[in-house]
Amino acid sequence: MSAAPLPLDILRTVFGFPSFRGQQAEIIEHVVGGGDALVLMPTGGGKSLCYQIPALCRPGMGVVVSPLIALMRDQVEALRQLGVRAAALNSALGTGEAGQILRAVRAGEIDLLYVAPERLLLDGTLSLLGESPVALFAIDEAHCVSQWGHDFRPEYLQLAILHERFPAIPRVALTATADAPTRAEIVRQLKLDDGRIFVTSFDRPNIRYHVAAKSKPREQLLRFIKDGHAGEAGIVYCLSRAKVEETAAWLAGHGIGALPYHAGLTASVRAAHQDRFLKDDGVVMVATIAFGMGIDKPDVRFVVHFDMPKSIESYYQETGRAGRDGLPSEALLLYGIEDAAKLRSMIEGGEGDEARKRLEHRKLDALTGFCASARCRRQVLLEYFGETLGEPCGNCDACLYPAETIDGTVAAQKALSSVIRTGQRFGAAHLTDILVGANTERIRQFGHDRLPTYGVGKEFSRDRWRDVFRQLVAHGLLTVDLDGHGGLRLGPKEVVRPVLRGERTVPLREDPLGKAKGASAKADRKRPASASLDRPEDERLFQSLRALRLRLAKEQNVPPYVILHDTALIALAKTRPASLGEMGAIPGLGAAKLERYGKVFLVALSEGEE
Repeated sequence: MSAAPLPLDILRTVFGFPSFRGQQAEIIEHVVGGGDALVLMPTGGGKSLCYQIPALCRPGMGVVVSPLIALMRDQVEALRQLGVRAAALNSALGTGEAGQILRAVRAGEIDLLYVAPERLLLDGTLSLLGESPVALFAIDEAHCVSQWGHDFRPEYLQLAILHERFPAIPRVALTATADAPTRAEIVRQLKLDDGRIFVTSFDRPNIRYHVAAKSKPREQLLRFIKDGHAGEAGIVYCLSRAKVEETAAWLAGHGIGALPYHAGLTASVRAAHQDRFLKDDGVVMVATIAFGMGIDKPDVRFVVHFDMPKSIESYYQETGRAGRDGLPSEALLLYGIEDAAKLRSMIEGGEGDEARKRLEHRKLDALTGFCASARCRRQVLLEYFGETLGEPCGNCDACLYPAETIDGTVAAQKALSSVIRTGQRFGAAHLTDILVGANTERIRQFGHDRLPTYGVGKEFSRDRWRDVFRQLVAHGLLTVDLDGHGGLRLGPKEVVRPVLRGERTVPLREDPLGKAKGASAKADRKRPASASLDRPEDERLFQSLRALRLRLAKEQNVPPYVILHDTALIALAKTRPASLGEMGAIPGLGAAKLERYGKVFLVALSEGEE
């Protein structure tokens, strides 16, 4: 009987990486030894290796529970490119193909089997696994088990059956996003009480965070893409299906290769658009949150929230789809009072008891506070997940273009007085008109030109007053009503009264709109994908290698990144190996990929030298 392969040997020969990162080695050793685990690791941090390598080390087949067909398909294809015998069982398979996979499972010819939770829970599947040697169970996207989370999947609640029916087989649950209550629920629901919890840093230092108040948002979006990400893949999230359609069409009309994606499109259109996003270079997907979870594309260079997400968890999860390959990427969040009003209305009109709604309101409050904060974005983000970053990151808008704070107490008193004197019924636009002394029909209709606050705010522009109202909402001094009209009301008396009496100062960020414009100035940005290639000849070779990779991918009808990641192409362009032996030192080029693609890339490298 041959000895079991060592994890480090598999890492090097199969996956082509020289060493483990962070806690990977400790996690893998624990699971190989038969231990249960909950693993929290940021997107792009190498979670998949934490179950793929133990599955290849332990006798039997690794079973991976995954919520999305697209994720299974991509991961299976990527593993097959590495020479790993992988397959997926899901509803997209025909009877013949599913039968072929089941026969391969019975014959012991599968190393890793990806299965949807609803398929796993069928009696026939559980019986098959009971008759087959199973190395481990991996439960991917484990936050889906949390009823309080942002991606709840009811079928995940039934996965405790794995503990009951297969008590001797190790289980590892993995997620990129879970605060402390969600972690506790994952452990409880999946019965991982005896397992170890591994929490790595939530930080994604390669992502540059920008947050900006909305001011002609379409132009902000277009400038962000054209100035820094022309020709690169990205995702733009919108709150509604109509906004998705409108924004995608508008971007396409301005020369951006944009496609819409939302649940209202037919399944065939969604599949076609997703296929183009995965397999073509430079496609921008404009989508609702129906798109994204399970997308394994590593070279998404930017994520834009054209509307506010509903929580910091959602924001972190969705921005984490950028830069999975570790290369520099960007996240832009555009926010406004109207967004918060819509989200609060959705919370109130949604399902769930009062406790659930209170929690969702608190999560939205935390997000609005994040938007209005003048502190380092990364510090605020990590603190939400219980992690401390000692120094400002130097890679967010608050660090790169720091906004000064002013004593905004007098401005706050004027704004709050306008809200009180108009009966807490009107939105920021009308209140702004009152403060700047505008002569509008609506002001005359309600007699608001006779109010003491009429015209008392001429020291600020309309844009500045609207931003003041946004910041007062973030400070909890104002709230947005939930009737869908966006009227502003006073916050709790104990918060508002000290400000009106002058007993508490209100700090306001100075001119964040101007800072946001500077954040996307062309002079401040480099094309991230090949930013480390300083020589023009290396950049030309990198682009040539990308074209070769795209041709090879199209021949096999697979996404280009399953051939090689951009990181590997950049390393090839910089080091220009002259032999397969030298090429084997490039991270991500394991034995199977060297055998399959080594010679063709060597030819391309030699031609690039000429």
